[in-house]
Amino acid sequence: MAASWRRGSLEKPGGRVSDKRIVVLVSGHGSNLQALIDAAADPGYGARVVLVVSDRPDAFGLERARAAGIPTAVVRLEDQPDRPAFDRAIRDAVAAARPDVVCLAGFMRILGPEFVRAFPDRIVNTHPSLLPAFPGAHAVHDTLAWGVRVTGCTVHLVDELVDHGPVLLQVAVPVEDGDDEQRLHERIKVQEHRLLPAAARLVAFGRVRLDGRRALLLPEPAGPPAHATRPSEDEPVPDRRPIRRALVSVFDKQGLDRLAAALRDAGVEVVSTGSTALALEGHGLAVTRVEELTGAPEMLDGRVKTLHPRVHAGLLADTTRAEHRAELEAAGIAPFDLVVVNLYPFEDAVAEVATPEELAIERIDVGGPAMLRAAAKNHASVAVVCDPADYDLVAEALAAGGTTLEQRRALAAAAFARSAAYDAAIAAWFAGRDAVPAEAPELPDLLPVAARRRLALRYGENPHQAAAFYATVQPGAPRPWGLAAATQLAGKELSYNNLLDTDAAMQFAAEYADRPFAVIIKHTNPCGAAWGATLEEAYAGALEGDPVSAFGGIVGLSRPLDAATARRIAEVFTEVVVAPGFDPAALEALAGKKSLRLVRADLERPAGALLLRSVAGGLLAQEPDLERDDPGGWKLVSGEPPAGELLADLELAWAAAKHVKSNAIVLARGGRLVGVGAGQQNRVDAARIAAAKAGERAVGAAAGRDAFFPFPDGLETLARAGVRAVAQPGGSVRDEEVTAAAVEAGITMLHTGRRHFRH
Repeated sequence: MAASWRRGSLEKPGGRVSDKRIVVLVSGHGSNLQALIDAAADPGYGARVVLVVSDRPDAFGLERARAAGIPTAVVRLEDQPDRPAFDRAIRDAVAAARPDVVCLAGFMRILGPEFVRAFPDRIVNTHPSLLPAFPGAHAVHDTLAWGVRVTGCTVHLVDELVDHGPVLLQVAVPVEDGDDEQRLHERIKVQEHRLLPAAARLVAFGRVRLDGRRALLLPEPAGPPAHATRPSEDEPVPDRRPIRRALVSVFDKQGLDRLAAALRDAGVEVVSTGSTALALEGHGLAVTRVEELTGAPEMLDGRVKTLHPRVHAGLLADTTRAEHRAELEAAGIAPFDLVVVNLYPFEDAVAEVATPEELAIERIDVGGPAMLRAAAKNHASVAVVCDPADYDLVAEALAAGGTTLEQRRALAAAAFARSAAYDAAIAAWFAGRDAVPAEAPELPDLLPVAARRRLALRYGENPHQAAAFYATVQPGAPRPWGLAAATQLAGKELSYNNLLDTDAAMQFAAEYADRPFAVIIKHTNPCGAAWGATLEEAYAGALEGDPVSAFGGIVGLSRPLDAATARRIAEVFTEVVVAPGFDPAALEALAGKKSLRLVRADLERPAGALLLRSVAGGLLAQEPDLERDDPGGWKLVSGEPPAGELLADLELAWAAAKHVKSNAIVLARGGRLVGVGAGQQNRVDAARIAAAKAGERAVGAAAGRDAFFPFPDGLETLARAGVRAVAQPGGSVRDEEVTAAAVEAGITMLHTGRRHFRH
């Protein structure tokens, strides 16, 4: 095992009695067990295998354990009256060893709920794929069968579902040409042998914090080893600050019972305000009211209560400086070691359309941000907590004798981020009340944008890229909308790429909220789109446009999904369906599709919201391209005026071109897309690709082009394919040449007067 471990164990005379304890379950060869044994041989690892349990007496892993002098136990299913009894027997054998972490190293039995609940958040398993992709017993076979080019290894905590718990560590393994199951699995095992000991050590030393189904890995402590629960006199932590006095003032009372218990048990003196003081007292914690501290009652309906020198001097005093300590002593002011504050819910208030302006303004917190910023600035001396999710960290710090500088810095960063997002949300709301008119030539000099993490994503476009989804608040859109306001009803977690494609599907479907419409997206481009008399007919038309590309696509619908359409969708492997609603019968029809993500989203789009994109070092902002163009305003420059189905096809092709990456050329026929040329460096290649995809269906089709034809060549390519009509913006210096080519080819051509680039 080629690894070194930075923190050592606490050596004691007569053996490493302070090491963390690992119990390993094996069923077979035990190579992962050997990786743990090898890691534990390093004194710096700080943990050791104390028991190996198997369900098979002939498992070679038992021999590995005996060779290393590790006790073993065998619990066979055949020796137990039923499966629950087997689970209990395994549980009792493991519990007797008092493990800090339980590692499943090729254990081939699914453990029941009784076992999992006996060791909560302490069971670690490996899986030979990048979960949630390819769960189950045949992950490597499935990887090769699906033809993916990258798989990997996942180490995760075990919960009551199979291959489902929070991920601790993952690493990608490329699939190479000529790989069979054995060869690929051997390369994955190399990574398993590296990751499992690392993950086991993280769990054993309490360096995993759970946020829902997400595992947060805490940094290696700068002080003594993680398994020393409290610093001893001969092992001081220089930057650890004890918590003797705290200020608590929160709007959100979630988790106050846990916080109150931790503060009470540690004997912390607590100053509190108003309803927070009442709540803490209700949880059995004695508090000092802030008005007792300041000698001044709350004023102006509570607007003024903590804005006082006896509060802020206690927050801002740098107690490492003798002059600050002397000033506090002279004024009779005691410093604070901990500040727990969360803010009035301004964002929630303005998220409600009917919220009166007076209430929104009352929800602007003044004292709360002042306390957060003061404590965060003074994080050398004060720990600041603005999120109830961090109350467990407070409890852990109290048990350890105080907070470390590293913890206080992280908490200060979170407080400043919260304050910044809060102020940005307020600024966005004020700016949105007097939104920039659509015809304004310039956007504002200052663009207040607040972003709050909505989803922690497993990774970005590729497994080696970290990613998250943030909901934004900005001028003209102070309330959550689009995917930020969507609800996932079923299926696996949405990935970064899923969200990009789902947004593209939703944006196109929103253009046709007035009729049954369906679009299928691949890599943010529509590969099929159609309208119909029913949603089922629209989906069938969209699928017919490019059934090959539709495999693994994202479906966007303009109407709630019904059972008939759901059954059609179930016949094709689909990643996501996004729609404004889902009928119960449709949900039932898709219930067996465990990997299919169903997303309910309102298709309404705020007219004042800006479209934001990041570039290196900044943001690009523009008004979104929302309006659906009216063919009645287009200018006929060649051929006969289009009518009926041909005009409808022109409208569809033109609308689709707006949603296709430039250079874009789209062909439509019979109310559906039949050919898409997307993202090409020149318009001729885009025309060729669109015509090739359409094949014979290009004959009599209508074409939409996102920008003008600078030369006749692109139009001539469409003419040779049999295209009957073209909609394009016009405006080229060679419009006359292009129009002459259209006349010669007998093509109807219209100038729309508007370009729709999409980069």
